[in-house]
Amino acid sequence: MCKSLALLTALLLFATPCWSDESAPETDKPSLYSSQTVTVTAVVEAINHETREVTLRGPEGNTTSFVASEEARNLDQVSVGDIVTAEYEQSLSIEVFANDGSAPGAGGIAAAGRSEKGEMPGMAAIDATVITATVEEINLEANTFKLKGPSGEIKEYVARDPENLKKAEVGDLVVITYTEAVAIAVEKATVE
Repeated sequence: MCKSLALLTALLLFATPCWSDESAPETDKPSLYSSQTVTVTAVVEAINHETREVTLRGPEGNTTSFVASEEARNLDQVSVGDIVTAEYEQSLSIEVFANDGSAPGAGGIAAAGRSEKGEMPGMAAIDATVITATVEEINLEANTFKLKGPSGEIKEYVARDPENLKKAEVGDLVVITYTEAVAIAVEKATVE
């Protein structure tokens, strides 16, 4: 996944955002920020607390059933008619900075949490990967640039926006951050 992410982000480097409705604030150096969020709400159609089987009905009337793992704390709080909301977000940022002597690298962090005992079920998790690369070469005439990644490999890419090549310099540090986050919450149905 790291190689795919590095390739994707390198291809997007110096690119005009094409799948985003947001851009990072204007700076001297190229940058890109993009995010997508999907929110789905479903109603608990059926629940068997002994077998932990749950059936949810989606907004279009479709149903799906699954067996909740033991990690799903507080399932005994859930009743037919309760509302389950799941939100999934992906974000990608690419920023170019003047390098302070940092070498290319890669790292990640993940965190997760769930509701306390006795509360309605809920959880949240986030996974972030950060990759840094250095700009090794910029060729304005050919509209290309080369990046040196964490493994020391140097790859050449074609810039989609030539103006961004003029804003970068050889030696700059490219910081690529890819984040995925998910949150699931169960709420009691409102009585009307």
